[in-house]
Amino acid sequence: MEHFTPQKVGKYLNPAVLTLAVLGIILVILLGTSIYIVDQTEEAVITRFGRYIATKGPGLHFKLPFGVDRNYTVNVKTVQTQEFGFRSVRSGQSQLYQNKASFPVSQYASQTSESTMLTGDLNIIDVEWIIQYRIVDPRAWTFNVNERIATIRDVSRSAINMLVGDRAIMDIMGPERTAIEAAGAEFMNETFRGYGLGINVIAVKLQNIDPPAGVQQAFDDVNKAIQDMNRLINEGQQVYNEEIPKTTGEAEKMIQIAKGYATERVNRAKGDVARFNSVYDEYRRSPEVTRQRLYYEMVEEVFKGEEGTVIIDRNLKNFLPMMNLGIAAQGAAQRQGGVR
Repeated sequence: MEHFTPQKVGKYLNPAVLTLAVLGIILVILLGTSIYIVDQTEEAVITRFGRYIATKGPGLHFKLPFGVDRNYTVNVKTVQTQEFGFRSVRSGQSQLYQNKASFPVSQYASQTSESTMLTGDLNIIDVEWIIQYRIVDPRAWTFNVNERIATIRDVSRSAINMLVGDRAIMDIMGPERTAIEAAGAEFMNETFRGYGLGINVIAVKLQNIDPPAGVQQAFDDVNKAIQDMNRLINEGQQVYNEEIPKTTGEAEKMIQIAKGYATERVNRAKGDVARFNSVYDEYRRSPEVTRQRLYYEMVEEVFKGEEGTVIIDRNLKNFLPMMNLGIAAQGAAQRQGGVR
């Protein structure tokens, strides 16, 4: 085995070798500080001597070496999430969450303080929520704000606290959830635009909304009573929708029948009045003739439905009036034949 001695080392470290080694090191440093790659989900913010000069998209890029140009890659495609009141221990298809009940003692106070709020009707409530956002301006995200994540969390907590403080506890746990989410996203976006943070809040989603543990049972009883009330109201509304249209239709039918009857009576009364006036005019012109005609009409009306009736003149002088029985018998036979 060959041993290196100072003489042999000096043999290998001649000026030519040292020059090549230095040039190789310089070349490696040059290439390492002048080439950078931007991923498909990222954009690169480029500065020269600390001053912004450009934003580059995905791909292979070159810059001035030795720290003259610096690149700051920013993920602009991925939707990022901030959680409040709980933490996702494992994400993916099977997510595992850790709420306040399972926090270590050192973390419990901070998690409780960010999710415990005072409602508009002076009740205490625990609200868990998330915000989802995307970086839309890499330059603003890189330079305008130092504590970016802390700013996002502080603004989100302020917005949710404000919205919860304007509403009653039962509204927050029930019909106002969607309104709080929409108003929270709008308020956060407006605030972040004012700060020049360069992000856009896509969604605010309320997760678990629970009263404090000491009154949980009482709130469960109240919620059950409210559900029973809503169920009874819905059942009553269903019966109302079934019965009221039916009753309304029957009432309308009776009204139409009454109107028809009233119209008929009025028209009949008008006809009777017109007939009376006509008869009266005739009577004034020819009293005797009119009286006789009215008498005949009355007799005809009285005996109109009678059969086999014989009218005898009161002035008849015969001792025993004789009836023409043959004609009567013939009429009866004809009627019996028609029945057969």
